Amino acid sequence: MNIRQGYVFSFEDAINLQPRSRLEIILSTLDFDDVITALAKNNEQHRGPTGYSVEHKIKALIAMRVYNMATFTELVERLTHDPVLRYNCGFDVFGKVPSIATFSRFYEQLTQAEALEELFKQLVNTAESMGLLDTSSIAIDASKLNAAEKSVPRKNINDDGQSANWGSKLDTNGNQITWFGYKLHIATDVKSELPVALSITPASTNDGIMAESILKECSNNLNSKPQYYLMDAGYDQKSIYELIRKDYKAQAIIPLNHRGAKEPPEGLDWDATPICSAGYRMTYWGGSKGVNKFRCPHVMGKCDCPFGSSWCSDSNYGMVIKTRARQDSRLFTVPHRGTSNWKLLYNKRTSVERCFGRLKEHLGLETGLNVRGIKKVKTHVYLSIITMIASVIAVNKDKSSASIAA
Repeated sequence: MNIRQGYVFSFEDAINLQPRSRLEIILSTLDFDDVITALAKNNEQHRGPTGYSVEHKIKALIAMRVYNMATFTELVERLTHDPVLRYNCGFDVFGKVPSIATFSRFYEQLTQAEALEELFKQLVNTAESMGLLDTSSIAIDASKLNAAEKSVPRKNINDDGQSANWGSKLDTNGNQITWFGYKLHIATDVKSELPVALSITPASTNDGIMAESILKECSNNLNSKPQYYLMDAGYDQKSIYELIRKDYKAQAIIPLNHRGAKEPPEGLDWDATPICSAGYRMTYWGGSKGVNKFRCPHVMGKCDCPFGSSWCSDSNYGMVIKTRARQDSRLFTVPHRGTSNWKLLYNKRTSVERCFGRLKEHLGLETGLNVRGIKKVKTHVYLSIITMIASVIAVNKDKSSASIAA
């Protein structure tokens, strides 16, 4: 007669003996109380027909992004065959897991309640309080998201500001690309390259139009106030410069888009450097508080003017010209365009491009986008970005704990 040996350890004990997985570390940083409250306010039950808790289902959706799963079908299969994943998500290790339909209904509830926005804001605040963000400079840009729904001809587009439509833009190599779907607008800090504000629009929405709402969300989500906002030439609109200067007391760092102009503005070069009466570029001599100073290039040894410095000024110091942001905030920036400081700031704008790359490559921003409608797309984006921020927070908390222990 065979006598079955009893278990020395429970499954939970065995799990606790293993090193913590990436998913466990990420989930340990997340507080879902506000999400559960938002769902309750939206008159949704906390438990589904099979008794699965809201928290456990949210954890499973986070697991989808951590492991870059494309569909609910894949999620259910993983949960069914992986007891460790079930345990980490909170489901009964030896019991059943939610069905595809259950996850689909829950995703709809999560979308209707708009329950993830507050969790995103909390994570941004946590990252800022931990010193993970350099909010002195914020990079803003947009990226394409292909729709899961079938494309339709342009003439049949429902232009309601919510439906997927056709977009077109230049890629990083200058090639024109078109897609049917949506556009993700985000703002990132330039240190951790984490999103601090986001918005989803139909693909045809102009980047510049969304700048105002992104700037407002940055201001609402951050405790500190950025000094610089970095954007590409697609945002080169005077209204954006004015908004940033007047309302946010900051400086926009945006390349000029000459829009096919054949000559620069009168008295200026293409980068808004003043031209002296002899036709030479003035020499930049620093700037502060919205004012840039330029000196005579002959006196500064930058050219050999046949008229000498006395042509423009009786002073040995040479002629001085000052440009002021209040005169034209688009042309006159501090630091001045083309200077090493301006270039150094603008080069940090690539942080937002790297952020998009990580979201798409590692967190299924595009490959896992199998939901229809702009609201569900927004939920998908929030899940990807929440997972990204939580990952960075978790890693830095572990490093901090290890440093203290040492």
